[in-house]
Amino acid sequence: MATADARRRLRERPMGVTILLTIIGYALVIGTFLLDIPIYPDLTNAQVDLLSHVIAVINTTATVVLTLGWYWIRAGEVEKHRLAMISGFVLILGFLVVYLLKVGGGGTKEFVGPQGVYYAYLVMLAIHIILSIVSVPVVLYALVLGLSHTPAELRQTPHARVGRIAAGAWILSLFLGVVTYALLNHVFTYEFASLVAPVVF
Repeated sequence: MATADARRRLRERPMGVTILLTIIGYALVIGTFLLDIPIYPDLTNAQVDLLSHVIAVINTTATVVLTLGWYWIRAGEVEKHRLAMISGFVLILGFLVVYLLKVGGGGTKEFVGPQGVYYAYLVMLAIHIILSIVSVPVVLYALVLGLSHTPAELRQTPHARVGRIAAGAWILSLFLGVVTYALLNHVFTYEFASLVAPVVF
C-alpha cells in the first residue's frame, strides 16, 4: 500500500519531487562545505587518501554502468536500461556518502604539478563540478519519471529527451572526475589542504 502511494505521488508530482530531492542534495553538499557541522569523524590523511580511491572506483563503475544503460536503450533493451540507470543512481548515492565523509572529515587534496597541466586540470575539474551541479535536477527528473511510469507511459512524457541530456552530462562529469583523480593521485602529486574549496578528489 505504501509503495503504491509513493508511486502515485511520484506520478502526480514528478517536478515537485525532483525539486525537493534537489534541494536536499544541494543542502547536504553546501552544508558540508560552508558549515562546520560536527557530524563527520576526523580523518587522517591516509584515510582521506583511501576514500579518494574508493570514490574513483565508484565513479568508474558508474561511468561504465551508465554508458551501458545508454547503449541498451538505443538497442531497445528497456529492462537492461532501467536496471543500469537505477544501479548508476545507487552508485552515485554511494559516492555522495563517501565524498561528504571525506570532505567533511578530512578536507581535500590540491594538485601539484607543471603549470600548464595544472591549468588543464583546473579546467577539467571546473567542467566536472559544473556538470555535477547542473545535472542533479535533470537526472532526478528522468529517474522520477522512469520509476513512476511504465515504458509505454514514458513515451507520453519528456523522459527520453530529459534522459539524453541527463545521461550525457552525467557520464561526461564522471569521466572528467576520473581523469582528474588520475592526474592528481597517480600521474602527478598533491598536497593535503583543509576544507577551503570543492576539489573533488
